[in-house]
Amino acid sequence: MTRSVPERDAACAIAQAAAVVGDWWSLLLIREAARGHHRFDALQEELGISRKVLTERLAHLVETEVLEKVPYQDRPVRYEYRLTERGRGLLPVLLSMQDWADRWVFGDGSLSGTADGAGAEAKRVSGLVGERLPRLELPGHRDGEPVDPVAGSAATVLFCYPATGAPGPLPEGWSGIPGTVGCTLENRLFRDAYEDFRAADAEVYGVSTQRPDEQRTFAVGEGLPFLLLSDVDLRLAAALRLPVFRAGQLLRLKRAVLVLDRDRVVRHARFPVTDIPAAVTEALTEVRRLTAAG
Repeated sequence: MTRSVPERDAACAIAQAAAVVGDWWSLLLIREAARGHHRFDALQEELGISRKVLTERLAHLVETEVLEKVPYQDRPVRYEYRLTERGRGLLPVLLSMQDWADRWVFGDGSLSGTADGAGAEAKRVSGLVGERLPRLELPGHRDGEPVDPVAGSAATVLFCYPATGAPGPLPEGWSGIPGTVGCTLENRLFRDAYEDFRAADAEVYGVSTQRPDEQRTFAVGEGLPFLLLSDVDLRLAAALRLPVFRAGQLLRLKRAVLVLDRDRVVRHARFPVTDIPAAVTEALTEVRRLTAAG
Protein backbone atom coordinates (compact mmCIF):
# COMPACT_ATOMS: atom_id res chain seq x y z
CA MET A 1 0.00 0.00 0.00
CA THR A 2 1.57 3.28 -1.12
CA ARG A 3 1.43 6.05 1.45
CA SER A 4 0.00 9.30 0.14
CA VAL A 5 1.81 12.64 0.48
CA PRO A 6 -0.15 15.79 1.44
CA GLU A 7 -0.73 18.06 -1.53
CA ARG A 8 1.35 20.83 0.05
CA ASP A 9 4.36 18.45 0.05
CA ALA A 10 3.86 17.06 -3.46
CA ALA A 11 7.07 18.72 -4.69
CA CYS A 12 9.07 18.05 -1.51
CA ALA A 13 11.61 15.29 -2.09
CA ILE A 14 12.01 14.70 1.67
CA ALA A 15 8.28 14.07 2.01
CA GLN A 16 8.29 11.78 -1.03
CA ALA A 17 11.21 9.77 0.36
CA ALA A 18 9.52 9.53 3.76
CA ALA A 19 6.42 8.12 2.07
CA VAL A 20 8.55 5.28 0.73
CA VAL A 21 10.89 4.47 3.62
CA GLY A 22 9.87 6.70 6.55
CA ASP A 23 8.76 3.73 8.60
CA TRP A 24 10.67 1.84 11.30
CA TRP A 25 10.12 -1.60 9.78
CA SER A 26 10.80 -0.49 6.21
CA LEU A 27 14.18 0.95 7.16
CA LEU A 28 15.11 -2.19 9.07
CA LEU A 29 14.05 -4.41 6.16
CA ILE A 30 16.37 -2.45 3.86
CA ARG A 31 19.12 -2.88 6.46
CA GLU A 32 18.56 -6.64 6.62
CA ALA A 33 18.46 -7.02 2.84
CA ALA A 34 21.84 -5.25 2.70
CA ARG A 35 23.14 -7.70 5.33
CA GLY A 36 22.16 -10.66 3.14
CA HIS A 37 18.86 -11.69 4.74
CA HIS A 38 16.48 -12.14 1.82
CA ARG A 39 13.90 -14.77 2.75
CA PHE A 40 10.67 -14.21 4.62
CA ASP A 41 11.46 -16.51 7.54
CA ALA A 42 14.99 -15.14 7.92
CA LEU A 43 13.68 -11.58 7.98
CA GLN A 44 11.05 -12.46 10.53
CA GLU A 45 13.62 -14.16 12.75
CA GLU A 46 16.10 -11.26 12.53
CA LEU A 47 13.51 -8.57 13.26
CA GLY A 48 11.03 -10.33 15.53
CA ILE A 49 8.22 -8.86 13.43
CA SER A 50 4.73 -10.35 13.01
CA ARG A 51 4.00 -12.14 9.76
CA LYS A 52 1.15 -9.74 9.00
CA VAL A 53 3.27 -6.60 9.40
CA LEU A 54 6.19 -8.18 7.54
CA THR A 55 3.93 -9.11 4.62
CA GLU A 56 2.57 -5.56 4.45
CA ARG A 57 5.98 -3.89 4.60
CA LEU A 58 7.51 -6.20 2.01
CA ALA A 59 4.59 -5.59 -0.35
CA HIS A 60 5.06 -1.82 0.06
CA LEU A 61 8.80 -1.97 -0.66
CA VAL A 62 8.20 -4.16 -3.72
CA GLU A 63 5.47 -1.81 -4.95
CA THR A 64 7.80 1.18 -4.59
CA GLU A 65 10.61 -0.77 -6.35
CA VAL A 66 12.99 -0.66 -3.40
CA LEU A 67 12.92 -4.47 -3.24
CA GLU A 68 12.28 -7.02 -5.96
CA LYS A 69 10.92 -10.55 -5.62
CA VAL A 70 13.29 -13.17 -6.99
CA PRO A 71 12.08 -16.82 -7.11
CA TYR A 72 14.39 -19.33 -5.46
CA GLN A 73 12.07 -22.37 -5.38
CA ASP A 74 9.42 -23.99 -7.58
CA ARG A 75 6.41 -26.02 -6.48
CA PRO A 76 5.46 -24.10 -4.50
CA VAL A 77 7.04 -20.92 -5.77
CA ARG A 78 8.92 -19.08 -3.03
CA TYR A 79 10.64 -15.74 -3.31
CA GLU A 80 13.61 -13.86 -1.95
CA TYR A 81 13.46 -10.10 -1.47
CA ARG A 82 16.51 -8.33 -2.86
CA LEU A 83 17.47 -4.69 -3.09
CA THR A 84 17.03 -3.08 -6.49
CA GLU A 85 19.38 -0.41 -7.78
CA ARG A 86 16.86 2.05 -6.40
CA GLY A 87 17.03 0.32 -3.05
CA ARG A 88 20.83 0.24 -2.97
CA GLY A 89 20.71 3.99 -3.47
CA LEU A 90 19.33 4.18 0.07
CA LEU A 91 22.41 2.59 1.67
CA PRO A 92 24.17 5.95 2.19
CA VAL A 93 21.00 7.10 3.97
CA LEU A 94 21.18 4.14 6.36
CA LEU A 95 24.88 4.69 7.01
CA SER A 96 24.28 8.41 7.62
CA MET A 97 21.65 7.47 10.20
CA GLN A 98 24.08 5.01 11.79
CA ASP A 99 26.80 7.66 11.91
CA TRP A 100 24.39 10.17 13.46
CA ALA A 101 23.32 7.73 16.19
CA ASP A 102 26.88 6.60 16.94
CA ARG A 103 27.92 10.23 17.33
CA TRP A 104 24.89 11.83 18.99
CA VAL A 105 23.00 8.96 20.70
CA PHE A 106 25.74 6.56 21.75
CA GLY A 107 28.47 9.23 21.78
CA ASP A 108 28.92 12.76 23.12
CA GLY A 109 28.70 14.49 19.73
CA SER A 110 32.45 14.58 19.11
CA LEU A 111 33.65 13.92 15.56
CA SER A 112 35.93 10.89 15.60
CA GLY A 113 37.47 8.37 13.25
CA THR A 114 37.77 5.84 16.06
CA ALA A 115 35.66 4.78 19.06
CA ASP A 116 35.61 3.65 22.65
CA GLY A 117 36.63 0.01 22.88
CA ALA A 118 33.67 -0.67 25.17
CA GLY A 119 31.10 1.30 23.14
CA ALA A 120 28.31 0.33 20.78
CA GLU A 121 30.45 0.50 17.64
CA ALA A 122 33.07 -1.85 19.07
CA LYS A 123 30.35 -4.27 20.19
CA ARG A 124 28.86 -4.33 16.68
CA VAL A 125 32.23 -5.11 15.12
CA SER A 126 33.14 -7.79 17.67
CA GLY A 127 29.70 -9.30 17.00
CA LEU A 128 30.68 -9.82 13.36
CA VAL A 129 32.74 -12.89 14.29
CA GLY A 130 30.77 -15.88 13.03
CA GLU A 131 28.70 -13.77 10.62
CA ARG A 132 28.78 -14.41 6.88
CA LEU A 133 29.47 -11.60 4.40
CA PRO A 134 26.81 -11.66 1.67
CA ARG A 135 27.97 -11.81 -1.91
CA LEU A 136 28.78 -8.39 -3.31
CA GLU A 137 31.40 -6.76 -5.49
CA LEU A 138 33.47 -3.60 -5.11
CA PRO A 139 35.50 -1.80 -7.80
CA GLY A 140 39.24 -2.42 -7.58
CA HIS A 141 41.82 0.33 -7.97
CA ARG A 142 43.66 -1.12 -10.98
CA ASP A 143 40.91 -0.93 -13.59
CA GLY A 144 37.72 -0.25 -11.67
CA GLU A 145 36.41 -3.72 -12.47
CA PRO A 146 34.18 -5.28 -9.77
CA VAL A 147 35.91 -7.66 -7.37
CA ASP A 148 34.56 -10.01 -4.73
CA PRO A 149 36.08 -8.80 -1.43
CA VAL A 150 36.48 -12.42 -0.35
CA ALA A 151 39.29 -14.06 -2.30
CA GLY A 152 39.55 -17.70 -3.25
CA SER A 153 42.42 -18.28 -0.82
CA ALA A 154 42.05 -19.91 2.59
CA ALA A 155 41.75 -16.51 4.26
CA THR A 156 41.13 -12.90 3.28
CA VAL A 157 42.25 -9.88 5.27
CA LEU A 158 40.17 -6.73 4.81
CA PHE A 159 41.69 -3.67 6.41
CA CYS A 160 39.42 -0.66 6.36
CA TYR A 161 40.86 2.83 6.62
CA PRO A 162 39.46 6.40 6.37
CA ALA A 163 41.51 7.93 3.52
CA THR A 164 45.06 8.44 2.29
CA GLY A 165 46.53 11.87 1.59
CA ALA A 166 47.45 10.99 -1.99
CA PRO A 167 46.18 12.30 -4.30
CA GLY A 168 44.47 14.59 -1.79
CA PRO A 169 43.57 17.04 -0.61
CA LEU A 170 42.26 15.77 2.69
CA PRO A 171 39.53 17.76 4.46
CA GLU A 172 40.58 20.75 6.51
CA GLY A 173 41.43 19.73 10.06
CA TRP A 174 41.81 16.06 9.07
CA SER A 175 44.80 15.35 11.30
CA GLY A 176 42.90 16.77 14.27
CA ILE A 177 40.17 14.11 14.00
CA PRO A 178 41.02 11.17 16.29
CA GLY A 179 41.75 7.96 14.36
CA THR A 180 42.45 9.48 10.94
CA VAL A 181 46.26 9.57 11.00
CA GLY A 182 48.09 6.40 9.95
CA CYS A 183 46.46 5.25 6.70
CA THR A 184 49.70 5.42 4.72
CA LEU A 185 51.57 3.63 7.51
CA GLU A 186 48.94 0.88 7.61
CA ASN A 187 49.15 0.31 3.86
CA ARG A 188 52.94 0.19 4.03
CA LEU A 189 52.95 -2.30 6.89
CA PHE A 190 50.57 -4.63 5.04
CA ARG A 191 52.70 -4.13 1.91
CA ASP A 192 55.85 -5.13 3.79
CA ALA A 193 54.15 -8.20 5.30
CA TYR A 194 52.31 -9.18 2.12
CA GLU A 195 54.58 -12.10 1.21
CA ASP A 196 54.09 -13.52 4.71
CA PHE A 197 50.32 -13.34 4.24
CA ARG A 198 50.57 -15.00 0.83
CA ALA A 199 52.81 -17.72 2.25
CA ALA A 200 50.00 -18.46 4.70
CA ASP A 201 47.50 -18.74 1.79
CA ALA A 202 45.83 -15.41 2.54
CA GLU A 203 44.93 -12.46 0.34
CA VAL A 204 44.98 -8.88 1.56
CA TYR A 205 42.66 -6.08 0.41
CA GLY A 206 42.60 -2.50 1.62
CA VAL A 207 39.18 -0.84 1.66
CA SER A 208 38.21 2.84 1.80
CA THR A 209 35.38 4.99 0.47
CA GLN A 210 37.76 6.87 -1.83
CA ARG A 211 37.17 6.53 -5.57
CA PRO A 212 39.15 3.88 -7.50
CA ASP A 213 41.11 6.54 -9.40
CA GLU A 214 42.15 8.15 -6.11
CA GLN A 215 43.18 4.76 -4.74
CA ARG A 216 45.10 4.02 -7.94
CA THR A 217 47.26 7.12 -7.57
CA PHE A 218 48.17 6.13 -4.03
CA ALA A 219 48.68 2.41 -4.78
CA VAL A 220 51.02 3.07 -7.71
CA GLY A 221 53.01 5.63 -5.74
CA GLU A 222 53.44 3.23 -2.82
CA GLY A 223 54.06 0.12 -4.93
CA LEU A 224 51.27 -1.83 -3.25
CA PRO A 225 51.17 -5.50 -4.31
CA PHE A 226 47.59 -5.98 -3.14
CA LEU A 227 44.34 -4.52 -4.40
CA LEU A 228 42.56 -1.54 -2.90
CA LEU A 229 38.78 -1.81 -3.06
CA SER A 230 36.47 1.19 -3.21
CA ASP A 231 33.39 1.10 -1.01
CA VAL A 232 32.28 4.43 -2.45
CA ASP A 233 28.67 3.18 -2.58
CA LEU A 234 28.89 1.84 1.00
CA ARG A 235 27.80 -1.68 0.08
CA LEU A 236 30.39 -3.38 2.31
CA ALA A 237 29.81 -0.91 5.13
CA ALA A 238 26.06 -1.56 5.00
CA ALA A 239 26.46 -5.33 4.76
CA LEU A 240 28.56 -5.44 7.94
CA ARG A 241 27.32 -2.23 9.61
CA LEU A 242 30.92 -1.04 9.74
CA PRO A 243 31.60 2.12 11.76
CA VAL A 244 31.77 5.28 9.65
CA PHE A 245 32.19 9.00 10.22
CA ARG A 246 31.52 12.05 8.09
CA ALA A 247 34.41 14.36 7.15
CA GLY A 248 34.70 16.63 4.14
CA GLN A 249 31.01 15.93 3.37
CA LEU A 250 31.81 12.25 2.75
CA LEU A 251 31.27 9.14 4.84
CA ARG A 252 34.58 7.47 5.67
CA LEU A 253 35.27 4.03 7.10
CA LYS A 254 36.75 3.95 10.56
CA ARG A 255 39.90 1.85 10.84
CA ALA A 256 39.12 -1.85 11.33
CA VAL A 257 40.75 -5.17 10.42
CA LEU A 258 38.75 -8.28 9.51
CA VAL A 259 39.84 -11.83 8.66
CA LEU A 260 37.38 -14.01 6.72
CA ASP A 261 37.60 -17.63 5.67
CA ARG A 262 36.86 -18.90 2.16
CA ASP A 263 33.24 -19.53 3.19
CA ARG A 264 32.85 -15.77 3.75
CA VAL A 265 32.60 -16.13 7.52
CA VAL A 266 34.27 -13.48 9.66
CA ARG A 267 36.79 -15.24 11.88
CA HIS A 268 38.54 -12.23 13.43
CA ALA A 269 37.55 -8.59 13.89
CA ARG A 270 39.62 -5.82 15.44
CA PHE A 271 38.11 -2.43 16.23
CA PRO A 272 39.11 0.12 17.28
CA VAL A 273 42.62 -0.07 15.87
CA THR A 274 44.77 2.09 18.13
CA ASP A 275 48.08 0.28 17.52
CA ILE A 276 48.46 -0.23 13.75
CA PRO A 277 51.66 -2.37 13.78
CA ALA A 278 50.10 -4.64 16.43
CA ALA A 279 46.92 -4.99 14.36
CA VAL A 280 48.90 -6.11 11.29
CA THR A 281 50.86 -8.63 13.36
CA GLU A 282 47.66 -9.88 14.99
CA ALA A 283 46.00 -10.33 11.58
CA LEU A 284 48.94 -12.44 10.37
CA THR A 285 48.77 -14.54 13.53
CA GLU A 286 45.04 -15.11 13.04
CA VAL A 287 45.56 -16.03 9.37
CA ARG A 288 48.22 -18.58 10.27
CA ARG A 289 45.99 -20.07 12.97
CA LEU A 290 43.07 -20.26 10.54
CA THR A 291 44.99 -21.82 7.67
CA ALA A 292 46.77 -24.28 9.97
CA ALA A 293 43.43 -25.47 11.33
CA GLY A 294 41.99 -25.82 7.82
